Amino acid sequence: MMTLQEIINSIESLPREEQDYLFEFLRKKKEESRGDNFWQGLQKFRKVIQSEGIIFTDEDFADLRDSGVGREIDL
Repeated sequence: MMTLQEIINSIESLPREEQDYLFEFLRKKKEESRGDNFWQGLQKFRKVIQSEGIIFTDEDFADLRDSGVGREIDL
């Protein structure tokens, strides 16, 4: 198994195009894992809601929205 320093050294020895490809690949993997974490968190939340027998209705969310048009504009 390679050490982190060995991996870094091997990356530095790659041509620029291959480095760019590798970094883009890693960026995409990181983005994908963020989505996975969100989805896993959502699934966990749903399980807790279901196991606790919590039921949401439209009435629970009534009057949550600010009916104002926004902040006043000073011209």
